[in-house]
Order: sequence, then structure tokens, then C-alpha cells
Amino acid sequence: MRAAGGYERIYAVIRRIPVGRVATYGQIAALSGIPGHARRVGYALYALPPHSLVPWHRVVNVLGRLSLGKVVPEGDVEQRIRLEMEGVEFDADGRIPLERYQWHPSR
Repeated sequence: MRAAGGYERIYAVIRRIPVGRVATYGQIAALSGIPGHARRVGYALYALPPHSLVPWHRVVNVLGRLSLGKVVPEGDVEQRIRLEMEGVEFDADGRIPLERYQWHPSR
């Protein structure tokens, strides 16, 4: 079955993010072979069906902030809960310290 919008490569990269780690939209774009197309990653996440097994919650913006609440009602709340259940911590400003939690596939 073909993923909506031809997003298979993006979803394949997102599936590689380990539990307790996050990646940025731009990082996913680069690893998917489309550097500079972070917005396309956002479109791919928006196109996911409601009960998808793709770990969408592990994708955050470049500042370590959640940004799904702008396109999916309560999306940022669900995303934060899922990440906290995986052991990801947030600072007092609601950011994830990327230096600690960002996934680096080559390491």
C-alpha cells in the first residue's frame, strides 16, 4: 500500500527514531534525501491516519519545541504525554534539551 503523498521515505526514517529520542523536522528531511524540506516532513505527519504506528510524536522543531498543536487540536498535549512516557524530559520553558535527547543515527 502506498503512503499518502509519497511520504514513504519520511515515514521510514521516523520509524528509526529510538524510544526516548527525538529528531527535528529538518533532520528527518535531510535523512530522507530532501534536505531543506522540513515543511514536507510536517505535511507527511499531518497526512498520517489517526491510529498510525509511525512514531510521529518523536519529531520536534529545531528549538526542541512541540509544534503539532498548531495543526492538530490537542496534538501537542498528546505528543508531550507520549514523550514523557518514553522518559523524555522538558525544561521549564517546555523545550526538550536536544543536546540530551536528539537522535544521531551515526553514533
